[in-house]
Amino acid sequence: MYGFDGAKKVKGRKRQTIVDSQGLLLKVIVSEGNAPERVLAAYALMELLEERPELLEKVEVLWVDSGYDGDKFALCVWLMIQAHVEVIRRTEQEWKVLPKRWVVERTFGWLNQYRRLSKDYEHLSEMSEVAIYAVMTHIMLRRLVV
Repeated sequence: MYGFDGAKKVKGRKRQTIVDSQGLLLKVIVSEGNAPERVLAAYALMELLEERPELLEKVEVLWVDSGYDGDKFALCVWLMIQAHVEVIRRTEQEWKVLPKRWVVERTFGWLNQYRRLSKDYEHLSEMSEVAIYAVMTHIMLRRLVV
């Protein structure tokens, strides 16, 4: 039960995140804003599978937003980790908390509380990724103390 979201664009950059069911960051990819979301998501999934395959062994469902809809992406995920892709769609026009999708959005909310991540100050996308990992490490350490 993991989620993808790439809707967070900051000054022409796109953040692809893979989070667990509690909203803790597993993988982030920062790229240019015009890159296709499904390709970046597959790339992030491949990198996570290469770095930490034990995290993806028991995954059965991958929750995604409507930007990842499509049979080719679902087939790609199935071939990599044998998980089903469940697209969380909006059914009503008014704003409403979508089940399961709020987990990823909450993670973006945690990250945006930090000034360094609220705007894109970095010249290199690798530095943006490092800053996101550092902030998430700070968030997790702060929770361990409490």
